[in-house]
Order: sequence, then structure tokens, then C-alpha cells
Amino acid sequence: MYEYNVKHFPEDLRGRYEETQLYVKDRDDHVRGGLLGEICWNWLEIHTLMIDEKLRGSGHGSKLLMEAERIAREKVCDFIKVDTLSFQALGFYKKHGYVEFGVLDHIGRDFTHHYLKKDL
Repeated sequence: MYEYNVKHFPEDLRGRYEETQLYVKDRDDHVRGGLLGEICWNWLEIHTLMIDEKLRGSGHGSKLLMEAERIAREKVCDFIKVDTLSFQALGFYKKHGYVEFGVLDHIGRDFTHHYLKKDL
């Protein structure tokens, strides 16, 4: 499938894949949060952004997101995409300029899965 897909992309985007890993560590070098994603063709996709509950609200999530955006711009990405569940971080991403482009209702019966992107 990869070979089939690559044939349909512009030459300058072929083979463009790079993992993105950012971490928040405490003084003892323990990971207390992070962002995991990947640059694929012309976008960066965030798979996971997590912050230890004791650190939430301290700005670490915003710093991780801004660093991911900086990396995406440096790597000449056109946009960033991310998804989140209704009980997770929808407001956080919207506060940072992400726009919803799709939803799936009835996830786990009571929740909504939100798909967002931010043009760079």
C-alpha cells in the first residue's frame, strides 16, 4: 500500500516521515508528560499529548504544543492534525487555534471523538 500511495504524491513529499517526541521531565529526569507524533508528507499528526495530573494547568501542555508547531513549520508542514475525545482536551486545542473538521458520535456510547487541525 505504501508504494501505491507514494506514486500519487509529489516527488518532494515522497518518503517524508519523521517521528516527533517531546518530553517534560522533572529534576530527577522522570518523564512527567510529553507529545508523540509524526511528520508525514506535508503535515504533523499528534498522536498523544499528556501531562501528569499534578502538572496540569502549569503551561507545560501549551509549551509542548507550541514546540510541535515550531518543528512543523521548520519542516515545512502545511498543517497539524490531532484528535481528542469529548472528556479530554477539546477546549485546550481550540484555545490554541485548532479548528474542528469532523466528529464521531456515540464513542463508548456517551462521548464524541473530535478531529481538529491547525493550518500553519
